[in-house]
Amino acid sequence: MFIFFGVCGCCGALRPRYKRLVDNIFPEDPEDGLVKSNMEKLTFYALSAPEKLDRIGAYLSERLSRDVARHRYGYVCIAMEALDQLLMACHCQSINLFVESFLKMVRKLLESDKPSLQILGTNSFVKFANIEEDTPSYHRSYDFFVSRFSEMCHSSYEDPDIRTNIRMAGIRGLQGVVRKTVNDELQANIWDPQHMDKIVPSLLFNLQSEEGTESRSPSPLQASEKEKESPVELTERCFRELLGRAAFGNIKSAVTPVLMHLDNHSLWEGKTFAVRCFKIIMYSIQSQHSHLVIQQLLGHLDANSKNSATVRAGIVEVLLEAAAIAASGSVGPTVLEVFNTLVKQLRLSVDYELTGSYDGSTNIGTKIIKAHEERQLQEAVIRTIGSFANTLPTYQRSEVMLFIMGKIPVPGVSLTLPSSDSGPEVTRMIQIMLLKSLVQVTAGFQTTNMLTALPSSFLEPLLSFSLTEDPEIRLLVLEILLSLIDRHVNRPKFSRISIVSDISVLKLKLDKCSRQDNLFMKKHGQQLYRHIYLNCKEETSAQEHYETLFALLGLLSVELANEEVVVDLIRLALALQDLALCTDEPLPTYNRCAVHALAAAYLNLICQLTTVPAFCQHIHEVIEVRRKEKPYLLPEDVFAQKPKLPSSLDKIDADVLFLQSKITEVLGGSGYNTERLGTPYVPQYTDEDRLSKRKSIGETISIQMDVESRNSPEKKERTPAEEITFETLKNAIVDSVGMEEQERERRRQVVEKFQKAPFEEIAAHCGARATMLQSKLNQIFEITIRPPPSPSGTISSGYGQTQSRSVPIYEMKFPDLCVY
Repeated sequence: MFIFFGVCGCCGALRPRYKRLVDNIFPEDPEDGLVKSNMEKLTFYALSAPEKLDRIGAYLSERLSRDVARHRYGYVCIAMEALDQLLMACHCQSINLFVESFLKMVRKLLESDKPSLQILGTNSFVKFANIEEDTPSYHRSYDFFVSRFSEMCHSSYEDPDIRTNIRMAGIRGLQGVVRKTVNDELQANIWDPQHMDKIVPSLLFNLQSEEGTESRSPSPLQASEKEKESPVELTERCFRELLGRAAFGNIKSAVTPVLMHLDNHSLWEGKTFAVRCFKIIMYSIQSQHSHLVIQQLLGHLDANSKNSATVRAGIVEVLLEAAAIAASGSVGPTVLEVFNTLVKQLRLSVDYELTGSYDGSTNIGTKIIKAHEERQLQEAVIRTIGSFANTLPTYQRSEVMLFIMGKIPVPGVSLTLPSSDSGPEVTRMIQIMLLKSLVQVTAGFQTTNMLTALPSSFLEPLLSFSLTEDPEIRLLVLEILLSLIDRHVNRPKFSRISIVSDISVLKLKLDKCSRQDNLFMKKHGQQLYRHIYLNCKEETSAQEHYETLFALLGLLSVELANEEVVVDLIRLALALQDLALCTDEPLPTYNRCAVHALAAAYLNLICQLTTVPAFCQHIHEVIEVRRKEKPYLLPEDVFAQKPKLPSSLDKIDADVLFLQSKITEVLGGSGYNTERLGTPYVPQYTDEDRLSKRKSIGETISIQMDVESRNSPEKKERTPAEEITFETLKNAIVDSVGMEEQERERRRQVVEKFQKAPFEEIAAHCGARATMLQSKLNQIFEITIRPPPSPSGTISSGYGQTQSRSVPIYEMKFPDLCVY
């Protein structure tokens, strides 16, 4: 019996059928390829007996391993072709066991040192990855394939063509792994860091090699042919597919390796590759997930706060591009977070630049900070703030303006700087940088309702900065005001001060002043006039300041002017002329001539806007006299490259001055308010100029109280103001605390009464209160309700007064026309 079975095992005819079918697909000469007729028989057998699939796979795997070991690569290719066809044809419940054998053979090929076998195994795996299996797999693992394909992506084979083929095979393999696992919940999570830390850097490595492949292109024709086979093209497509499949919880897993790769290879400095990577990310992920990428970039920028300025500038540039793309989708709650991080980095950069170190100390081991690099970073941050703000709707931009305004340090009020040793220069630089950011945010700002877009909480602190001694800060504030007021792009038409004989050549865009504009000027007009006047008094004002002030006056005239505003602006211009004439003000000769020229240029503009012929005639006559006798009072001479100025302005004749009496007379004849025109403009001194020459808030309050007491109409009847001391404040606090305790005790007693008192007592108490309330209401009604007029006339009372006599309605006699 033993001998019989041994003979049967050696006899080919008695071997299992599946083995005979598998053997028959291999020809004698491997170059002849797969025997197609026998392959069809094997496929039919596998479909008819699916339970044999696992045995077919195991036997094919055994033959392939033997052929690989014996270097019979022709038979290896035939075996893999047969496996591919069986995979494509069989989709039954037993496919899982066959797949295990298939993956074992693919692994065997990938472990080989021969590039052709690696590419062969990869191609088979890609075909398998495109198959949608009918049954899930609970135990399959792709860890080896992720590692091996990532290794192939970094191939350093000597032959460049073979190296390119191996890398492309690795990229396709990773793409296959992602397709096979990303939607299968039963598989190992491909988004785990252990996998993504291999997949993403491998893709970025090949994406980064674009420059090298482009430089090797000898001609445009060859370049176009190679483009189809370029690893960069394939990598980008694979990277986009990976990101497109990322769900909400997986965005961080995909972006974190990108940040690490850019850090490890110092790719932030170049900016171009980092920007390209994040453009791919932002355009590939679902739009509602964009804010997650922005949050990661912001966190990475914070984490690199003490890194070099070039690295931080690179992250800011990437953030600029990413935020601009995200703004068209869903930015969500990250709007203010973006600006908060950018403003914080701006303040840190200023602190680093002025202190010279990242920690405020001067230790030998600290990094050397280059001032010009920090300046470049600051410009990049400001540019990013402006670009991102331009993508926001009006209401969000208003919030951003308020947010940045709240971050500007005010001396003596709020000073929260990053360094404890921050001095006045740091404060000044931070003020300038944040105001430059506001200039970027307000550029092109347009709104229909100035009151809601520019509330007092923004305008008042902004205007207060225009009173500082620093000329650069004042100029920035004026630029911000111009951007806010200019809604019809009239700003370029007032770029320089000049006497225009016919303003129609300016082609100003005029619009009727709306009701909201009138309310805005009623509320904030006097503040604007006052700040224009006080800016003209500054000795440090230069030509740029006067040109900006002229543009501001011009924009107020064409954007927000009604009849009352026009009168106020004319009064303001005449007040500026008086300011230049006043010898009490310590203004240099240049500034006096500049103020005269500013007033002349503006009156020439406003007289043509009012279209009152007599007004225009007076202004033009004075201008002509100045041209002949004193040209240094006109802008053409004052604001020339080399101004021609007199030694002093001690004596100025009346014929070269604009006369308030004459202007009042000619405008009064055209219906303007002569009483208002005849009253000289005097600026109101309030507590807004706390930044000008004052040292503390206490001084501001004392000056304000003094002004209020002097300007009060009841000055003679009022008693001297009580001196506020520390004891006074202490007593007020103690009294308020005592009152609060009494109120708290009274409330406790009321609650306790309603909790513990019997129902009858509570009802009686409420009834008594209701009766008292009703009696009070009756008294109010008797006082307020008047009897109807009596048709029977009135009756006389004493002292010549008349009293209405009440007549009941049923006794009243109505006219016939009133009766139906």
